[in-house]
Amino acid sequence: MKKGRMEAFSDGVFAILITIMVLELKVPHGTDFNSMLPLIPVFLSYVLSFLFLAIYWNNHHHLCQAIEKVNGRILWANIHLLFWLSLIPFVTGWMGENHFASLPVALYGVILFFDAIAYYILTLALKAHHDKDSNFVKALGNDFKGKISIVIYLIAIGLAFINSLLAASLYIVVALIWLIPDKRFERIIS
Repeated sequence: MKKGRMEAFSDGVFAILITIMVLELKVPHGTDFNSMLPLIPVFLSYVLSFLFLAIYWNNHHHLCQAIEKVNGRILWANIHLLFWLSLIPFVTGWMGENHFASLPVALYGVILFFDAIAYYILTLALKAHHDKDSNFVKALGNDFKGKISIVIYLIAIGLAFINSLLAASLYIVVALIWLIPDKRFERIIS
């Protein structure tokens, strides 16, 4: 099967998720700075989630550029990833509206954890469908970033019940890890 439809559908889902999140941002009722203060947690949670969706979109794009073909298993693994990503707007809104309270921050981490697991499953399905000597398999390597992200999410989920802001800081650490340019796929694409 050709990969184009999977990539196009996924791009559409990413665009819809970002649109849903931005539509949840409400205009303050007032004209002074104090009317904006209650919205700061909502805005910060939006920025963090936008960043995560951008990271997933970017990495998904790299995967799609590097693969040669897809099959039914890969399509289902991709849908599985999109399902977990589709829950980001919900937990983003809940975390922001409740000013980074423990349970919403923990659930945010649970969703990020399952996003990472789903992405890992997608990479395994892609890896199984490509030759061991393919450029894709070589570029993917051992996926250290993906594995360390999962560990950090698990730590942050537990930490959310002790210190929710520290847990949120760990989510930011994961985002920063992924913002560091990863040349694995760019080398084989060009």
